[in-house]
Amino acid sequence: MTTLSERVSQSAFDGSRLRVVLLLDLQDGAQQRFLEAYERLCNQVASVPGHISDQLCQSIENPSQWLITSEWESAPPFLAWVNSEEHVEMVQPLHRCVRDTRSLRFSVLRETPEIPTFAPEAAKRRLQTSPRIGDGVVRHALTFTVKPGSEQKVAEILSGYTSPAARVDDTTRLRRTSLFMHGNRVVRAIEVQGDLVAALRHVARQPEVREVEEAINPYLEQDRDLNDENSARVFFTRAALPAVHHVGAIGPDPGDLRRHALYYPARPGCGMAVARLLARQDEMAAHDPSSPVAGSTIFQRDDIVVRLIDLRVPIEQEPVLALGVSGPRKAPVLGRLIDTGADGELGSEREISRFLARSDMALITDRRAPDS
Repeated sequence: MTTLSERVSQSAFDGSRLRVVLLLDLQDGAQQRFLEAYERLCNQVASVPGHISDQLCQSIENPSQWLITSEWESAPPFLAWVNSEEHVEMVQPLHRCVRDTRSLRFSVLRETPEIPTFAPEAAKRRLQTSPRIGDGVVRHALTFTVKPGSEQKVAEILSGYTSPAARVDDTTRLRRTSLFMHGNRVVRAIEVQGDLVAALRHVARQPEVREVEEAINPYLEQDRDLNDENSARVFFTRAALPAVHHVGAIGPDPGDLRRHALYYPARPGCGMAVARLLARQDEMAAHDPSSPVAGSTIFQRDDIVVRLIDLRVPIEQEPVLALGVSGPRKAPVLGRLIDTGADGELGSEREISRFLARSDMALITDRRAPDS
């Protein structure tokens, strides 16, 4: 039997400590400004709930290469902070000093007995229990809103572009891009084999993609200037919708799966709780080989929660399982965490079906690279 750890390849909810690694390449002559910005950042992040410690390191071979590592009690408090508007403003001075950055995040799986004395007792015990077995695919999403009334025009622009080349380099390639809309909200989910950052940069450089991005600029609710590096970076930082949980079958997916994106309008402050609930449900469903849900990825940022699912059956055929509320009292619990609309409850299968129909995002385009 396939174990749960073999099916869950990504999760922010395993309770283990988190190690964050930030690689930086400084601009020439920016060391002093960088150090001053780092000191201010340290003082601010020290009071963030869940933060344990951080270190600043400089390369012994190339003095313009720096490394910041930080440790957190678990992934959720870090994600809540790094995706906040406060963080976007806080790191602006730091980014003005660097040519390039890359952020990596790891669950702590094993460690030597020497644990820092300042670490909370609970944090000392929080190690990832077993390795997760992945498929080499990185999943990420972007979300933004467009001006009301422009939805149809934006959908036409986003569905009509030419797909960029799938191959990025010898180790990285684009596998799939799925684009959905819910009202005036756009969600673009991407799957990358290899290096996500390299793939995103590759896509951004493609003329056909740049043309589409420029074409939708007038319709965006948040202004941006793609010719201004800082404006573009802030926009895409705010648009980031990280994958916090992924579970799927082992091996290649059958070609006849139906892909849907479900939008869960979380009540203020409940986004993480909604994502946790859905993650637990999808983990349990993964044990059932007859489940209609072949795979699920949960994306969450603040109170924006989107669940991407691949189904073996039409979505209306199994509304409870498709929505992720199988089991006693699960639907009412979800109903208390989200805005269910006019019905106000998720107490019956009829109410679940109605909410499912409202939350099912409109598919604009779903493109797969050859042999993916």
